[in-house]
Amino acid sequence: MTGTRRIAFLGSPDFAVPSLRALADAGYDIVRVYCQPPKPAGRGHKEQPAPVHAEAESRGIEVATPERLSETAVQQAFKALELDAAVVVAYGKLLPPVFLHAPRLGCINVHASLLPRWRGAAPIQRALLAGDGETGVTIMQMDEGMDSGPILAQERLSIDNDTDAGTLHDSLADLGARTLVSTLGDYAEGRITPQPQPDHGVTYARKLAPEDRRIDWKRPAIAITRQARAFAPKPGATATLPDGETLKILRAEVTTSTAPAGTQPGTVLDASLFIVACGQGAVRLTRVQRSGKSPMDADSFLRGYPLKAGDVLS
Repeated sequence: MTGTRRIAFLGSPDFAVPSLRALADAGYDIVRVYCQPPKPAGRGHKEQPAPVHAEAESRGIEVATPERLSETAVQQAFKALELDAAVVVAYGKLLPPVFLHAPRLGCINVHASLLPRWRGAAPIQRALLAGDGETGVTIMQMDEGMDSGPILAQERLSIDNDTDAGTLHDSLADLGARTLVSTLGDYAEGRITPQPQPDHGVTYARKLAPEDRRIDWKRPAIAITRQARAFAPKPGATATLPDGETLKILRAEVTTSTAPAGTQPGTVLDASLFIVACGQGAVRLTRVQRSGKSPMDADSFLRGYPLKAGDVLS
């Protein structure tokens, strides 16, 4: 790779920042960064730039935040960059054909799954919810479909019972950045031939909705532990305490405890250990968060909110 190769970078959230840093540190000529427009945040609702926007500005890279990529002026400005390639990492907007085909090498995407599994918006959470033992990153050449383009490279990463969405997000972001830099150089030099994705094994990681976070105690214990990990540390899987307060459940583990026949799912079986009955089996809640409070271990929570056996979480 030579430092004169012209690329644009399209990305917005924290996940994309390591890739931008890696490309800049490798000497790529990043002529423009595209991000989602700044959004109101915090108590004062002051507009805050996306994490990639802030990183690009700190490096003196030009940033564009178009509302609509369909506008003729926006598309003409992109074509006028005369790019060798565009790198797309969690940009958050669908790219029109003009964007896909303008760069000489097309648009190269970093996706947080082993495609064709978990195409779509929430591959990290969906992998955890499904209990996958492995995930990874895919570097692909984008086409007009949803994460359906030919594969340039893949790297695998194991998922264990301690992995939550936060740790997996950071591991995949770093893995994606490393894989991107090596892959882009090899592809530009003609050492990689894009491989079509297989027709079998396709799954879709649909966008997360509020109901995905709500714990249904009628489900098996193992499913509830996965749900807690899939939404930790933020925004948290949620249950409702007996007094109606919402409780975020950030960590849970399957226990050997059993509930008497006919016990309602969600019933507290052991108040000292915070063991709760499920549709199949029971879980011990080990890390939780009350509304407006910091995350805490279960012992700390129970000292401030005494539960008793027989109480029901809804």
